[in-house]
Amino acid sequence: MSDDVVYRSKVKIERVRGPIRNAWVPGRDDPVTFGVHDEIAEHYGTDLGEYPPDATTLDYVVAAAAG
Repeated sequence: MSDDVVYRSKVKIERVRGPIRNAWVPGRDDPVTFGVHDEIAEHYGTDLGEYPPDATTLDYVVAAAAG
């Protein structure tokens, strides 16, 4: 194996409010929005009506690992 770095992902994360975050990732002009939904909101004690439901960072990690 080579010790040379082949790729370094350049990502910017911005916290909007509460659990809502925007992530600018390579290959997209618009940000990806992370939030909470259902069981995740309940686990963290977030009122489901306070934020619109959206995919969590965990959902993206699982999707990336499964792909």
